[in-house]
Amino acid sequence: MTAPLMTLTWTDHVTGRQGFLVVDRLVRGVSSGGLRMRPGCTLEEVAGLARGMTMKEALHYNPEGRYIPLGGAKGGIDCDPQDPAAYGLLVRYLRAMRPYIESFWTTGEDLGLTQDLVDRAAEEAGLVSSIQAVYPLLDDEATARRRLADAFAVEVDGIGLDELVGGCGVAESVLAALDRAGVAYKGTRAAVQGLGTMGGATARFLARAGLKVVAVADIKGTIANPAGLDVDALLAARDAYGTVDRSVLRPDDRELPGDAWLAADAEVLVPAAVSYTIDAANQRRITARWIVEAANMPVLAEAEELLAGRGVTVLPDVVVNSGTNAWWWWTLFGDIGADADEAFAYTRRSMRALIDQMLARAEADGTTARAAAHAIVSDRLPVIAERFGWYR
Repeated sequence: MTAPLMTLTWTDHVTGRQGFLVVDRLVRGVSSGGLRMRPGCTLEEVAGLARGMTMKEALHYNPEGRYIPLGGAKGGIDCDPQDPAAYGLLVRYLRAMRPYIESFWTTGEDLGLTQDLVDRAAEEAGLVSSIQAVYPLLDDEATARRRLADAFAVEVDGIGLDELVGGCGVAESVLAALDRAGVAYKGTRAAVQGLGTMGGATARFLARAGLKVVAVADIKGTIANPAGLDVDALLAARDAYGTVDRSVLRPDDRELPGDAWLAADAEVLVPAAVSYTIDAANQRRITARWIVEAANMPVLAEAEELLAGRGVTVLPDVVVNSGTNAWWWWTLFGDIGADADEAFAYTRRSMRALIDQMLARAEADGTTARAAAHAIVSDRLPVIAERFGWYR
């Protein structure tokens, strides 16, 4: 793949903190990728995420669909989202990026930021919407925007549909891998790092499918129970940052160190929090058969190579966590309506097809799942470029 189309580093005149924008590729003149805020965020990190977005978009290319994948992009701000100065910094960043957001970069929530916060800051920065660059591509903009707004208003058990679809996709990735290996859901154990939007929803759907969630980790540490945790109780006791109120723990639930989830006696590990979590050193503690990347870039390359040598399959982020982004566009372009059952069914069907295709390709080529995903993308990008051009 080629170098990014554009990289940009911005320095805030008030705090001196830096923000970044990387546009990896344009399709029909537009790119898609969220905005993250975390301390230590770098241009290199954002560039890797932007390349990942190009791949996620290409993987969901369906010539018959109304949603035509966009190019990949990503934004990042080097700041702790809980810092009192964070919101003002976010507004100034969006104000500085306004020409790009108005023209060719659609963005939204990512690590450290909720969509509500992005929307509020975007309005204060003078933007119509954080995804307004895509509006000219819509057949009926008013209807499409209303459909997406209606979808964001849908709740399931008191949780917004937009907070559930990504985890639905991650869970379906796990179930597809289990089915392919002939492993029953009931009794299969899972450990999840992170109980924010993605990790919480993943744990919820895995538990409902019959898996036993034996460990979850948040900023305070790991909560574990080999007999299985009460996932619904833990999710109900989260704060806005995904931290669980320990007062809801049952007598048999144990509090362990923050990295204990890595060594959980489980078949499935789901890193759903931060990037660069699993490295060459700590991968030795993992006994799971599958690592399912709900977070972006949680497994370092050298760790993945060592894990593959031990027979551990890593299902890559570019496939596993692509459901949220795709749901936005399936809804906006009209492939699905503002309905939870329809959204979950479409997400499950699409994610299962992708996982099956990737694992079949990996088996046929004798490669890792990630290499297979990259190969599928390499096949699709020229087709997309031939149909739509590089920039227009």
